[in-house]
Amino acid sequence: MIKFGWAETDITPTKKIALKGEFFERATTEVETPITMTALAIEADGEQTIFCSCDIVEAPLVMVEAARKQIKDPTIDPSKIIVSSVHIHNSYTFPGDNPYPFEKGRNSLKMLMEYKPADCEYIPEVTSNDCMDPQEAFDFLAASIAKTVEKAWANRKPGGYATGFGRAAVGMNRRVCYSDGTAKMWGDADTATFTELEGGNDNGVEMMFVYNDKKELTGVVANIACPAQVMEQRSVISADYWGKVKILLRKKYGDGIFLLALCAAAGDQCPRDLVRWVEPETPIKDPNVIRIDPKLRDADPSMFDVKGTWKIGRRIMNEIEEQLEEVTEIKTEAVHRHVVEDLKLPLRRVTDAECAEAKREIAEFFKGKKKLNYIDSAALYVYAGTILRHELQEHNSTLTIELQAVRFGDLAFVSNPFELFLDYGNQIRARSEARQTFILQLTNGDLGYLPTEKAEKHGHYSAYVSSGYIGHEGGALLVAETLDVINALFDKV
Repeated sequence: MIKFGWAETDITPTKKIALKGEFFERATTEVETPITMTALAIEADGEQTIFCSCDIVEAPLVMVEAARKQIKDPTIDPSKIIVSSVHIHNSYTFPGDNPYPFEKGRNSLKMLMEYKPADCEYIPEVTSNDCMDPQEAFDFLAASIAKTVEKAWANRKPGGYATGFGRAAVGMNRRVCYSDGTAKMWGDADTATFTELEGGNDNGVEMMFVYNDKKELTGVVANIACPAQVMEQRSVISADYWGKVKILLRKKYGDGIFLLALCAAAGDQCPRDLVRWVEPETPIKDPNVIRIDPKLRDADPSMFDVKGTWKIGRRIMNEIEEQLEEVTEIKTEAVHRHVVEDLKLPLRRVTDAECAEAKREIAEFFKGKKKLNYIDSAALYVYAGTILRHELQEHNSTLTIELQAVRFGDLAFVSNPFELFLDYGNQIRARSEARQTFILQLTNGDLGYLPTEKAEKHGHYSAYVSSGYIGHEGGALLVAETLDVINALFDKV
């Protein structure tokens, strides 16, 4: 017998919050769509798994651990709680993972304050006096995770499940390559030096449908290789395209239907087409995505605006609806295995020469500088991160992550704490023994991008050493270890 339990918690803020996810600072009280946490508890074959999908930018392990400590139900195994983010940029700002005590909470901006001249003033656009304190947001979210998880576990009842697979045009590669051997995230493709997009995309949608003992649909699990970032440049609270999928689901199947949204490996993916560029409906701040005299294109609506969220939401909903119509078997028994492992990966390193060059660049930048703002912070990010890494690698050579792997029937669910480039996800899926493999990135941790070797050579944001802790050598090890764990669950080693 299988037992499933669902729960949803509204985490829409009731006061002004700073929004996390961009180099420029944003704050808002405006709600475009409510944001939530959704949990699915599964008990079968003497094992338990509790998924929790959150409408936040990331799910730091320190927050997951804080939530685990608040679990009061003794029948819940806190280690089997899997917390993921859909990686929206329209939600709370809060403290993140600090995997090394040596760093003491330092980030690129804080490190720049150590280098700027005494007469250079930082001018913030958002102050803590205006918004919810980040630690208050952290505490609220950790408590909400614990509440949602316990409620889902308490709600579990006998039921069944079915699987589905669809295709929806959602994620596209966001790194543009040029003839000089470089690449840029959000690079302009409308130039004679444009050669190709650095990688591919994956339009597959892995699905699991959950039913009660009367064979009535109770919820949908969907896994897509794209962060929910249509609205990322906007100063609003929004559940992005997943919020629209939920609205459409409930309109079709009833208000009681749940949606567990899971972001697959998508570190180099985005919801917009950089070849058929369509301008935002209103101006945006990020200098990386501003185009000079862009051409008009007949393509998708602007994937910076609400119309884009509805377009993607309908695409996903169409696939869900079609697959539900094709369900012929609802399974009420399943092999259920769940393992949690600590995995050590090699820290990506920088050379002494790279560190020295970064210090020179920062010193040169500050000459005569009297004011520092978010644009300057973004420009110096790569150099600040290089210096931080050089300091860090004097004390550490590896990073330990939490890897979760679940076998449920013929399905596999595997987690990682990175913005994992798509190639790694494809390698895992192609070699997995499972009939379908759900990959959960930015889960139980938020340890930055994990780029490919090709991306590291091309450079730019998401491939800089500043953009994450682990490089392509660690990526290869992550793939190998993940496959070993998955295949052992299927008795194939």
